[in-house]
Amino acid sequence: MFLGTYTPKLDDKGRLTLPAKFRDELAGGLMVTKGQDHSLAVYPRDKFMELAKRASAAPRSDPDARAFVRNLASGTDEQHPDAQGRITLSSAHRTYAGLTKDCVVSGSFDFLEIWDKAAWEEYTARSEENYSQGIHESLGGIL
Repeated sequence: MFLGTYTPKLDDKGRLTLPAKFRDELAGGLMVTKGQDHSLAVYPRDKFMELAKRASAAPRSDPDARAFVRNLASGTDEQHPDAQGRITLSSAHRTYAGLTKDCVVSGSFDFLEIWDKAAWEEYTARSEENYSQGIHESLGGIL
């Protein structure tokens, strides 16, 4: 399970050091893809394969489903962390997420999110009240 928030730096070669506590879970390979809200999503390879299998079962006659599958497949990059726990983020991924040197890696239970630090701070400030209220119908009685 991926929990917590970390603030690694992106180096000049586009490498990001993953938090040490997540490295064992990701040692077998990981998939980096475009996430929600212009973040990047990082899945352990096996969890991403489950997601890809569900996505590929979507009806190809549905234009929205086709667009989602195309974006998911074309926007995904397989990575293997190096000995220092670093992954290299593609220039397309860095551009999509607006990544600068200061980044945030945030746990999201079964995957990680990578954000530009300024974008993360803006997002969390904007969404704090909704979290505190916890009343959105999509939460379905979680709280």
